[in-house]
Order: sequence, then C-alpha cells, then structure tokens
Amino acid sequence: MLRPIVLSTFAVLGLAAAGYALWGRGGDAGNEGWVTEVIDRGAVTATVLATGTVNPVTTVQVGTYVSGPITAIFADFNSPVRKGQLVAKIDPAPFAVKVQRAEANLLSARAQVTRARADRKLKRRMLERMRELRGGELVAQSDLDTAESENDQAVAQVAIGEAAIQQAEAELAEAKINLGYTDITSPVDGVVVSRNVDVGQTVAASFQTPTLFDIAQDLTKMQVSASVSESDIGTVREGQQAVFSVDAFPDREFAGTVVQVRNAPVVVLNVVTYDVVIAVDNSSLELKPGMTATVSVTTARRDGVLRVPVRALRFNPEAGTTPAPRARAGGSAVWRVKPDGGIERIELQLGLRDDVHAEVLGGGLEAGDEVILSARKTADGTRSAPSLPGFPARRR
Repeated sequence: MLRPIVLSTFAVLGLAAAGYALWGRGGDAGNEGWVTEVIDRGAVTATVLATGTVNPVTTVQVGTYVSGPITAIFADFNSPVRKGQLVAKIDPAPFAVKVQRAEANLLSARAQVTRARADRKLKRRMLERMRELRGGELVAQSDLDTAESENDQAVAQVAIGEAAIQQAEAELAEAKINLGYTDITSPVDGVVVSRNVDVGQTVAASFQTPTLFDIAQDLTKMQVSASVSESDIGTVREGQQAVFSVDAFPDREFAGTVVQVRNAPVVVLNVVTYDVVIAVDNSSLELKPGMTATVSVTTARRDGVLRVPVRALRFNPEAGTTPAPRARAGGSAVWRVKPDGGIERIELQLGLRDDVHAEVLGGGLEAGDEVILSARKTADGTRSAPSLPGFPARRR
C-alpha cells in the first residue's frame, strides 16, 4: 500500500514541476504567468500628432470700397467665377450724380481760366501802353507801377484757374472711380466659398471694408494649417511627409507634405503652439474648406531595425517586500525570458521610438528573444506572477 502512495506523490510533483516550467515561460507556448512578445526586425517611425483645419491655398475676401444698397447679385455659393466677372452691384445713382457734379465743376473751372487769360492779355497791353507813355513822360511812375501790378495779378489768376482745372479733373476722376466701385467684380479665377450679402441689404464702408464674398482661387490644391506644440516643433521640417484624416472620411487617410513651419508663436491660455502648413492634393474635391483634420507628421523612420515593444520598457516585476530594480531613466531596460523559464534584466541602448516600438542600438537582445510585457491576469482579475528565484509569487 505504501508503494502506490509514493508513486502517486511523485506523479503529482512531476506534474507540478511541468506546470511551473510552462508558467514561467513566455510567448504562446502555454505561458500563463507572463504576457510576452518576440523581438523582431521591422520599421520604427517617429511621428508628431497635431490637429488643424483644411483651407484653400489662396482665399480672397471680396469687399466694397463704397457704401450703398445691393441692387443685384450675380454669383452664389459654389459658383465658379472668372477674374473681372461681375458678382454684385451697388446702387450707382448717388455716384452717377457726383460724376455729373464733378463734370460741371470742371467746365466752370475751364471757363474761369478762359476769362483769366483774356484779362491777362488786356493787362499786358495796358502795361505796354503805360511803358510807352512813361517813356514820353506823359504819365506818372505810379501809374506804370499800377499797370505792372495788375498784369502780375492777371498772370497769377491764370495760374490759379489752371490749378482749379486740375483739381476739378481729379475730383471727376475720383467720382468715376467710386462709380466704378459699385460694380463688385472677382479679382481672381476661383469658386465662391461664401456669400455674405443679399439683394436689398445696405453695406457701409465707413470704418472698415465689409466682406461680401469669399472666393477660393483653386479648390484642387488645399492646405492643412496644423497647430504643433512647442515640445514637438523641434523635429518638424519642411519636406516631411504627413497623413491626416477628417470626420467626413473616418476610414481614409489623406497624404500631404510639410511646406512651411512658421516661426510666429500662437499662445492660448499659456499654451504655445506653432502653425505648420501641409500641402494637399484635392483633385477629387472631397476635402471641403474648414474641415477639422487630425494630422500625423512623420519626422523620422528606420526600416529593418531590431525593435523592442515600448510596453516591455515599462514592465517591472515585484519581489515581495523588496522592490525589484527598475529601469534607468528613459526606460532603457527590459526583462527577457530565459530558456530555463527564469527571467533576466537586459540593459539596452535605444534609438528612434514610436508609440509601439523602440529601435535597439545595443544590448543583449537578439531577434527571436521573448521579452515580458506584463503579468498575466488570473480568472478573478488579479495579477499573478510565477514564483521565480528571487521573485516569489504575489497577488494583488
């Protein structure tokens, strides 16, 4: 009876040892103690995330220089327009009256000059006659002086009249220009993005120019104005590739290129950001002005490098009441599963990293090694680590 009991005891101990070996090993080989991942080679991509707005490359705000009621509108939302095309009309009647008044003032000024020239001619003849009479001592010197003064005044009057003509001509030109401003035309070829007026509405241009239309010059070429935080702007350069998504197409990514990194800071609630402009091809016209974009700028990329999961850099097993040694600042150590089922700490030299992987520049890791990501949870939701030498099992 004793021998079967002994054999049963050894059988139980053997099964326990086998279970311990499987529990302490990582990967998919039935490991129930650790969540592990196999080290491999692949790409590591560093990115900068930001949010921005999709806008046309060039948007022209069409306003008015003169005030008055809108009598006609010839362009609406999404209307294609050509440069110089009439898009709206302001009532021209008051400005036409000013043109007529300026024309009348010009005619009056010209008539005044004609009279002044005739008077100057008369005064010149009188001066010549006085000089002849003075030569024969038939008139006094004072009479000659008076004649010279009147002649000079006649010459000056002609000059004043000619200046009045130039002033009247300038006023007429101004009146005609203002009359021309009642025709609101498109300054560029493009598409009307917004229309801010209706027929019958009075626009006032007294203090600032009101915006009547927003015209996008070319909707097939768009740009994303992204706000990048000051902590990330140092790695963003012109020419880098970027992808972004918009809510209208949540399952699609649009590609673009960084064309400008602006130096002017934007400070909102003590948060400093910088505008990064990303050029985008919109030949399909799917992107609309004003769409909110979630942007990812690729700042660096390494292909075919040895890489380790970032989660593994944050893992740290516990050793009873004595904490296990932690990774140095920067998270440059991982825990590797040894062939015998134990674990060991491996110091690493890291390079580029992204949200998932970090590039391994040096250390004791090789492709195919298993590193620990976390302790596997038990059925009751607690974490359980195997009883390894120096790391007794502990639940919490």
